[in-house]
Amino acid sequence: MPQEEPALDRTRIYRLDPRDHCRICPLDDLVLLYHVRSGQTHMVISPVPEMLEAMADGAPLSATDLYARLARDYDLGPPDAAVAQIGAQLQALEALGLVRAA
Repeated sequence: MPQEEPALDRTRIYRLDPRDHCRICPLDDLVLLYHVRSGQTHMVISPVPEMLEAMADGAPLSATDLYARLARDYDLGPPDAAVAQIGAQLQALEALGLVRAA
């Protein structure tokens, strides 16, 4: 039986923790993130680097808040679809330990 994906919580708040600092190394379309605290290296593509940059001030943000920040510089398409994608990325980044629930 297929397992259902958990529903996106648009109000869940995330933040970058300064203790989770990453060293960043761009390689063409890929970006390597070395997570100092865990010693793990992650290969990511857009929009992850842009999301992490938009969260760099450490302020707590929901997917909707992060959409508003990113929409200033990027054409993200329809808000509902973009917020859902941003929320999914935030959940994945939390699973990797790169962002935390605030």
